[in-house]
Amino acid sequence: MIRRHSLLITFLPCLLAAQEIDLPIYVLELPASVETVLIAETGTATLHRFRYGQDGLEKGDRKRMSVGQNGVGKQRAGDQRTPLGIYFVAEHLDTNKLHEKYGPIAFPLDYPNVWDRANNRTGDGIWIHGVTPNSGPRPVLDTDGCIVVPNEHLLILEVHLTPLQTPVIVTRSIQRASREEIALSRAELMSALKVWSDSYRVGDWHQYLSLYAQEFEYRGMSREEWFAYRIRSVGGQTIEGFSVDNIMLLADPEEPGLYLSRFRQTITEHERTMVTTKRLYWRRTGRGNLLIVAEDNG
Repeated sequence: MIRRHSLLITFLPCLLAAQEIDLPIYVLELPASVETVLIAETGTATLHRFRYGQDGLEKGDRKRMSVGQNGVGKQRAGDQRTPLGIYFVAEHLDTNKLHEKYGPIAFPLDYPNVWDRANNRTGDGIWIHGVTPNSGPRPVLDTDGCIVVPNEHLLILEVHLTPLQTPVIVTRSIQRASREEIALSRAELMSALKVWSDSYRVGDWHQYLSLYAQEFEYRGMSREEWFAYRIRSVGGQTIEGFSVDNIMLLADPEEPGLYLSRFRQTITEHERTMVTTKRLYWRRTGRGNLLIVAEDNG
């Protein structure tokens, strides 16, 4: 069962029965603030809504959708492909002043995210939106890269989508796993995140740096340049409080062994408190351990 966190991060091993059930492998942990996860399964042209219920993640409704004219796997601006990966609803747009082809409302996604940029993917303007009123069903491959659903379905979705919180996972085909498999992945990632959090809190910068892959870059800086910058900016400061909560853990649908941890970080120093939403992308190495390959805020 997916657990919700609202406290200082701790490592809680899960003892769950090993039974095969119909759960998407991508959702490992959800915070209390997230009630809906969308999974766009491009191979079946289906937009799935999953919700969090008393027994964990549960199936919601399904809606027919259209994607890019040239399919999926967006790499560059203008390729008319829908991106694959983990995204978030960025805005809730009133389309009254826009072209009628967008339908009654639209939800831009945060493509390209930091992982897309690290892989030199370009372009923007990827939305979930509706269709021209009374235009009838659209073909499966029929957009410039957006995800398009019928207007009546989009209006049903509207109340479930929250900007900057609702994740949208775009995949070729939904992969599933047992509760036990999901719990093991969750526990491993939570453990790695706890080491990251603890090393920052106590100022163990050697341990902190060891969690970052050699190929890690940050805003044009190499791993070593970025670490030198971090030491200059925070290495000499006294951290009076450091906590991590509102944790979301997701597995990438396109690259096996790639995970996203998104959480709220609160730092208190010299009576000043800074609250930031952080994203850490972790990738499993050939030795089986997890290292951070990208980092961003938001």
